[in-house]
Amino acid sequence: RREQIPMSMICGLRRYGADRADELDAMLAALPVHQTDVEGRWTGAPVAFGWRGRTPAEPAENGALERLPGFDKASGLAITASARLDGRNALCEALGIVRSDWARLPDSTLILKCYSRWGMSCAEHLFGDYAFAVWDAQRETLFCARDHIGVRPFYYAVAGDRFIFASSIDAVLAAPGVSGALDEVAVATRLTYGARSLGERTFYRGVCRLPPGHVLIVERGSVRVRRWWRPEELATTPGGSDEALAEACLALLSEAVRDRVRGARSVGVHLSGGLDSSAVAVLAGRELRRAGAPPPPAFAWHPPHVGAEAAEYGRIEAVSRAEDLRVSCLSPTASDVVAFLRRDGTRGAAEGTLVCEELVQRAAARQGVDLLLSGWGGDEGISFNGRGYYPQLLQDGRVGRLWREWRGGRPFATLLAEAALPLLGSGAATAVRRLRRGEHPFRRNLTFIHPEFARRVPPLPGASHPVAGVRDVQVHLLQSGHLDQRMEGWAASGARHGIEYGYPLLDRRVLEFALGLPPELYRRGRWSRWLMRRTLSPVLPPDVGWNPDKRDPARFRSWQVAFAEALPVVRGLIEACGTPPARGRYLDMPRLLEHLDPERWRASGRYAPVGNALLFLDF
Repeated sequence: RREQIPMSMICGLRRYGADRADELDAMLAALPVHQTDVEGRWTGAPVAFGWRGRTPAEPAENGALERLPGFDKASGLAITASARLDGRNALCEALGIVRSDWARLPDSTLILKCYSRWGMSCAEHLFGDYAFAVWDAQRETLFCARDHIGVRPFYYAVAGDRFIFASSIDAVLAAPGVSGALDEVAVATRLTYGARSLGERTFYRGVCRLPPGHVLIVERGSVRVRRWWRPEELATTPGGSDEALAEACLALLSEAVRDRVRGARSVGVHLSGGLDSSAVAVLAGRELRRAGAPPPPAFAWHPPHVGAEAAEYGRIEAVSRAEDLRVSCLSPTASDVVAFLRRDGTRGAAEGTLVCEELVQRAAARQGVDLLLSGWGGDEGISFNGRGYYPQLLQDGRVGRLWREWRGGRPFATLLAEAALPLLGSGAATAVRRLRRGEHPFRRNLTFIHPEFARRVPPLPGASHPVAGVRDVQVHLLQSGHLDQRMEGWAASGARHGIEYGYPLLDRRVLEFALGLPPELYRRGRWSRWLMRRTLSPVLPPDVGWNPDKRDPARFRSWQVAFAEALPVVRGLIEACGTPPARGRYLDMPRLLEHLDPERWRASGRYAPVGNALLFLDF
């Protein structure tokens, strides 16, 4: 088998003026770096490519190592890539490559062959996680592509006579001529609405991001961006019995896990006790055992078990006992939170969950892990909860089907809460629940944006939220930006610890299967995520696979305690600065400082706005 190259980062530029090799040097130096990384570069006027990462410990079967950036003399194509391809055998067969060469060809070579065959439609034929750039000297075209869901980051800028790209915002900003001025619309959006997607924007006017599922073409002085993955247009999965669909689903999930662990040096897994992380952990452990490898170490965002939440820890322990997994429970301290909040949240590696995940990265690195598998993304795909199904039935007048779904329960209450109210708007059901608790139905948005700045610069408008139709809701969630925002942050942070991430539930084959399913396979009576539960019945302990509760109070409480303890420390650091932080002009600083009181912060019940403001503030 051919060993995978661990997570790598890329950079490069297309020039129309003088050749300056030192420009690439600055970009390479700014990429996230791990102590074992090596770097490579290729220059062929008017293009320069860079790459940073680790080479495989062993060569391919023919004794050749993949070297990036790469250049193919026969075709005149050059490439730099951060890539891990799935379905390699099928791709090699489609390309007409002789079977004896399948195992030895590196992923970058296959990408070049795909580009030679299919040109700018090549991404449609690629499965896996990737961000790459190809220089086509014959056409004088720079072609860049990003995978369907955004596992590998890709940022770019146009500065004078240069087109610049890289895996990190820092590396793009390191290139001469790229403006470091803040994009005030992006700032207003984040400070007002927190997690609302910025789309192609970043916090910097001069830096853009290539959205997931898009390609970018630079030719004749123009830059064009085009979407290639259109999940809303996918065909419906062929029907079949529940048993047959569950078997097909399990086969796809197993293949997605197998592709990610194949050739990896040392694999670790997340384990929260939930459906998705448990499925990935179990399938990975079984695949590794078949290959003669030990079970993977597992990592949980939980404090060590003290007996307070038996059910929550019981699910973690049930999986770990069944699969002989050693679990490390890790939760942040106040000092971890302070260090996290002091970083520059505009640079892309300050995604909120990193306050917990960086503890995992450090622990995994100490154990020699270089690949972490996560169940992240299952909620939007194969284990979606079926939101939009009941409103669609009511909208279509299929009241008989609704009644059959809810018989034996409280059908009229359920009809109102889960079918009728959602059709009135995405917040209607929440407003009614608040009224029943004696609360105001609509909570005022908590924000610390400076009032004058808010009047001067409007935030980006939000996308409309579909309320009916399972696929419509799924596609909206997949494209809302929260998935790739987390993966971009984890990729940059993980690279510094020598960690690559794999997300089997976001595998394109798995997602396209999920998006084609009939909606009734996501909801059956009181059971959400029905097909995923049915699929995993032979794999997971019953109290994990058929657990209806997704809450994990022990994890949340430990994070809340650490954050509350950190707030007075943060306030002291801000006040000790003497002069207000430069970015303080965008914030209502007196109001923010008031909310750094732990009791007031807890009483607000809304924790994210304080974190968003502090991550933006330079203190």
